[in-house]
Amino acid sequence: MLVYPEIDPIIFEIGFIKIRWYGLMYVIGFLAAWWLARRRSHAAHSPVKTDQVDDLIFNAMIGVIVGGRVGYCLVYGWDYLVADPLYLFKITEGGMSFHGGLVGVLVAMWLFGRKRGLSMWQVTDFMAPFVPLGLGFGRIGNFINGELWGKPTEVAWGVLYRGQVLHPSQLYEAALEGFILFAILWWYSARPRPYMAVSGLFLTLYGVFRFIVEFYRVPDADLGYLALDWVTMGQILSAPMIIIGATMLALAYRSNTTEAAA
Repeated sequence: MLVYPEIDPIIFEIGFIKIRWYGLMYVIGFLAAWWLARRRSHAAHSPVKTDQVDDLIFNAMIGVIVGGRVGYCLVYGWDYLVADPLYLFKITEGGMSFHGGLVGVLVAMWLFGRKRGLSMWQVTDFMAPFVPLGLGFGRIGNFINGELWGKPTEVAWGVLYRGQVLHPSQLYEAALEGFILFAILWWYSARPRPYMAVSGLFLTLYGVFRFIVEFYRVPDADLGYLALDWVTMGQILSAPMIIIGATMLALAYRSNTTEAAA
């Protein structure tokens, strides 16, 4: 059994400005994505060139923040939003939704590609390997904040938190949806793959990993289990990702058109 160290979520504050670990984790994720994207942009098969990476990462950052916050408020914080429309902007209350962030990124990638004569899937195939880094660091931020805990457990790696030993589901997600998914996609995208395949693999694996971890997470108090005493909102939102991702992979290998030729 491990003991939660009770980390202060605020690193330091200057007047009314508070620098939080959660925000810092996202900054680290974006910086890592930017650095790796610049490296990958030198590959001959890359549709995104080095001088375009800065704009791409900036667009992705805006898409993640806006989409993630709007998605969270619509799905998990609807009652708060109805009671107070300004809740949307109270970023220290509630959180971010991955699925909302995904929609925001897709819109941002479409706009980026449209300006540069690239299809959305060309851009997302390039971008997909870097997204898990932000997810991984973000989940570490959740752990530091002491939120999104798993169910009570007796496993040796359970974490003692306020009198209960719990699954550190935030760290499960950081490992699976973050760093393991990154490693797989980084390796897979290192050489030309069929058009849409990298994006399809990302959707499939993220959906599978998230679906699995939901068995260990405590569902949101406002929603609870939505069916069969075990189905959560996270699983309902992840199931279509698995289906869509697997379909994209099948179509990609059926057409067998490489990214470089798209």
